[in-house]
Amino acid sequence: MTDASVSMAEPGTLCLSGVLDYRSGPALRKQGKALIAASEGPRLVLDCSRVSKSSSVGLSLLLAFIRDGQGGGKVCEVRGMPAGMQEIAQVYDLDAVLAG
Repeated sequence: MTDASVSMAEPGTLCLSGVLDYRSGPALRKQGKALIAASEGPRLVLDCSRVSKSSSVGLSLLLAFIRDGQGGGKVCEVRGMPAGMQEIAQVYDLDAVLAG
């Protein structure tokens, strides 16, 4: 089992933490989707400052959470993306989409 979590730290701020990989991804996806659906504000901040390690699964989660938020009419912003995640985003040409 990996050390990973997703929580709504404060209204409109979804915090990802720990190791984002193929083991943690499915549960985080399910939990994050439910938290976003329950969020009522006009903005959604995806805070990655507590992510300790991420594979491309972490980027997939961010993209899915952005899609969920936008589907609910929210303006989305990614904050605190670690250098490793930024490097993977550049490889997949997603750095502009996830800039924040």
